[in-house]
Amino acid sequence: MSEANPKAFPLADEKLTISILDLVAQASNYKQLKKGANEATKTLNRGISELIILAADAEPLEILLHLPLLCEDKNVPYVFVPSKQALGRACGVSRPVIASSIITNEGSQLKKQVQNLRDQIERLLL
Repeated sequence: MSEANPKAFPLADEKLTISILDLVAQASNYKQLKKGANEATKTLNRGISELIILAADAEPLEILLHLPLLCEDKNVPYVFVPSKQALGRACGVSRPVIASSIITNEGSQLKKQVQNLRDQIERLLL
């Protein structure tokens, strides 16, 4: 695995990465997931994004560095995971995915897990 770009901050550790990818997989099952940098951007602009997951090994990383700025504007937590391959698998596709967005859904079964993950990610930023 290539060395993570220092611009990829905050980067989830191994344990957090596993719980993030697990939540991404569940969000995918519940149709609460948008895949790709463009889709993620749209969910942020529409104000329906709960959480943005980015791949730290995107090449070049600059193609998704507009997302953290947008997240900060919209007050949406974001986090980097080390591998776009793993993110793609969690999204249920065979291609690498460099960005994904977990979207809000009233009465969703994932609300608690998303909130839990948001708290953990906010701790990374301290």
